[in-house]
Amino acid sequence: MLEKNFNEMPRAVVMLGLLLSIGLVVGAFVLGTQTKNIGSSRSSVSVKGLAEKPVRADLAEWRVTATAIGTTFPDALAKLRKEKTALDSFLDRQGFKKESRHDGSETVEPRFVEKETNDRIIRIQSGYSASQSVVVTSQSLDLITASNKSALDYKASGHSIDFDNPNYLVSNLEEIKISLISAATENARKRAGEFIKYSESQLGNMRSASQGAFYILPNSADAKTDEYGGTYDKSTIDKIARVVVTVEFNLK
Repeated sequence: MLEKNFNEMPRAVVMLGLLLSIGLVVGAFVLGTQTKNIGSSRSSVSVKGLAEKPVRADLAEWRVTATAIGTTFPDALAKLRKEKTALDSFLDRQGFKKESRHDGSETVEPRFVEKETNDRIIRIQSGYSASQSVVVTSQSLDLITASNKSALDYKASGHSIDFDNPNYLVSNLEEIKISLISAATENARKRAGEFIKYSESQLGNMRSASQGAFYILPNSADAKTDEYGGTYDKSTIDKIARVVVTVEFNLK
């Protein structure tokens, strides 16, 4: 019995040794695979790049609206057409050619006023109000600016008009944006280089890039950029164009 057990023990030891060997081989393979995966996952750094430059508006739009009030629909319309003729003459005197002006549609609507009665305020119809807008477009910004000032005196002389401040526009926005994206990307690379300056890593290729907000801001110290998706200032002639990009670089 003892001899039999003694003869079988070496087999058991051999089997155990084989199992342990297989386990070590499998373990080493798994460990080697994990190490390889860890080594293949490359580190990266993500930074924002900024670029800006001064731009100047090269186009202006100005809206002027003739208005009238009449007791009846036909009365309001007749007064509006008379006022519109006077407005056309005013624009002619300012130096705007007909091809630079776009007439909107005539509109006539019931006019309502508030009236207090029996301790209540009610809205009642009081005739009709009519209006027609003219949008003037010109590359002569000085002419638009001067006409906007003259419109106040024109209104003070007894003419019924409303007018908005001019919109000063930049016509080549796409070209400006493309040039700024290139500069902002280079700025991002410089910032990334500063981030890793004192580390053991080196800056590698660009992994990804995305454009952030695009701003057209007034050329002033209080220019704000807190609006999501960008800002387009139309109130000033001299502006600042600004773009922000986010770029991720591989590290090596």
